[in-house]
Amino acid sequence: MRADMERGRDASLRPTVIRAVVFGAIASIIGIAVALAINWFPPSASTQAGKIDTLWDVLLICSIPIFVLVTTVVVVSVIRFRMRPGEEELDGPPIHGNTRLEVIWTAIPATLLIALCAYAYIVLHDIEKAPAAQELNVKVTGQQFTWTFEYRGTNGKNFTVPQLYVPEGQSVRFNIVSKDVLHDFWVPAFRMKIDAVPGIVTHYRVTPTETGTYPVVCAELCGLGHAFMRQTAHVLPRQKFTAWLAKMSQANAAAGGAAPSGGAPSGGANVAAGKQVFAANGCSACHTLADAGATGTIGPDLDKFLATRDAAFIKESIAKPGAFVEKGFPNGVMPQDYATKIKAADLDALVQYLSTVTHK
Repeated sequence: MRADMERGRDASLRPTVIRAVVFGAIASIIGIAVALAINWFPPSASTQAGKIDTLWDVLLICSIPIFVLVTTVVVVSVIRFRMRPGEEELDGPPIHGNTRLEVIWTAIPATLLIALCAYAYIVLHDIEKAPAAQELNVKVTGQQFTWTFEYRGTNGKNFTVPQLYVPEGQSVRFNIVSKDVLHDFWVPAFRMKIDAVPGIVTHYRVTPTETGTYPVVCAELCGLGHAFMRQTAHVLPRQKFTAWLAKMSQANAAAGGAAPSGGAPSGGANVAAGKQVFAANGCSACHTLADAGATGTIGPDLDKFLATRDAAFIKESIAKPGAFVEKGFPNGVMPQDYATKIKAADLDALVQYLSTVTHK
């Protein structure tokens, strides 16, 4: 009798199961097609990006049918086995376990997870592989709320700039540090990102493939100005990058070489040194200053704001950012430690530079 009842129940469920399978297959095909048609990421600009995008597509292809399967089973169960009026006090029908089904729904997900993990490991190992050719090293420093980039110049001396410049077609290794809190260095077009951790040097490498400009962002909530911690990555052709590196090396040597022994440079050299201090401390990320080519909008436009301010006011605004806050701009975004972080001679050079280029 019980066997006859179970066969009857199975027969009554068969049309429902068939319809659910057909619906699930159609929904999965449509879902995969739509997911693959969506541009989830900005245009890719590195060799690593293509492999990461392919991994993403594979994950979509595998996960969408699973989502549809689970959703379909839940919906069918709610409709087919819902409680009807008058059944509130009844127990459900006796259902025996199905060992074969339990083995299947355990083995298939386990196999799928192992395969996806193995594929992800292969991709990760491949994109992190060191190149055989010469590699450019760039030190990336995160600090509330800016990024700065340090290069080894053609003269063997290091220099720092507030914008990222990298050559097309050459591997670049980023060595990433933080001066204060957790940050996360991310160029979405390169796809790679990693935390900047105080006291630790993290790194990854990319090989840019498309010239142009791309946003650099912080992907880790790091404080009040987190949303404004943005810079620009410039991917240049090899020859232009080589020329830029030589030009910056010469400018850095000229600024450093003009300083008299034991003191800060004076006059025009002091202004040049101040411009270097402005660039080295990431001021371009937050402020607009025509002479420095800065277009930041987080803080006031210095060309306008400092046009009628004297040197004493400029120095106090750097050393004590909260002493005066321009209307319409938030307090507490500008780092509070410039008075101790910047040497006294460099601070004076920065003040003279700002006073000179904004008073025309």
